[in-house]
Amino acid sequence: MMGLENHTYSSHFILLGLFSSSQTSLLFFSFILIIFIMTVAENTAVILLIHKDPRLHTPMYFLPSHLSFMDILHISNIVPKIIANFLLGSRTISFAGCGFQIFLSITLLGGECLLLAAMSYDHFVAICHPLRYPILMNDYVSTLMPTGSGLVGTLYSIVPTAYTLHLPFCGSRAIDHFFYEVPAMLKLSCVDTTHYEQGAYVSGIIFLFIPFSLIFASYVQVLLTVLQMKSSDAQKKLFSTFFHMDVVVMYYGPFIFTYMRPKSYHTPGQDKFLAIFYTILTPTPNPII
Repeated sequence: MMGLENHTYSSHFILLGLFSSSQTSLLFFSFILIIFIMTVAENTAVILLIHKDPRLHTPMYFLPSHLSFMDILHISNIVPKIIANFLLGSRTISFAGCGFQIFLSITLLGGECLLLAAMSYDHFVAICHPLRYPILMNDYVSTLMPTGSGLVGTLYSIVPTAYTLHLPFCGSRAIDHFFYEVPAMLKLSCVDTTHYEQGAYVSGIIFLFIPFSLIFASYVQVLLTVLQMKSSDAQKKLFSTFFHMDVVVMYYGPFIFTYMRPKSYHTPGQDKFLAIFYTILTPTPNPII
């Protein structure tokens, strides 16, 4: 019992955020606000356009509409809290609010990893096997892919969320991050989290390395197929594929680097910088691409 005297099961946490109230921070805050508005507007426009035009009711556009929906939820789960903290000067959040943000964030991150893999498969079939596309990407498959991505992401998020919220926290409850992320929470814990980190490493292989490897393999096949074509349409497909890979690397790279390292190697500045890519920046170019 004496070993638990300094353990804190708190009803709230303090989020230090991205910036203070200086002029430089105001400029950065304005940039984040503009990115947020652009992301929500662009992704909403994509969803409405695909829903309105019957010609776009195909798997090739059905999957991007779900990606846009996930991007809206993801950035809306994080940026409004950043805005509120900056404008109101209040950086506290309830224990329940912290848990909800962690759960939704992991759900969307995991679901989007699987959805990007599904989109790469759709891209691969459309270019490499166009005659078999209606069979391989029928209505059942195109519905199962986003539904399964969301469901698996939800189930995946239960364990890390429950584990993180049941940790005893020592001393300060201030989290040096701009949202409640599991690696940042682990650094505040009093107990040894080695076993959890090992489990997180295994789940990272399943949810990050395997989907990324499948995406990379599918785009290699796409590039090889397109390079054999001589038409101008093939050049456009090649150009589009490069942009797709840029977004995938910008999303998966920082995500893998953050979630598959031991907590002793994490630094607040580095974690915040990497998290900006897969939480704020990546959802912005997706609709344009």
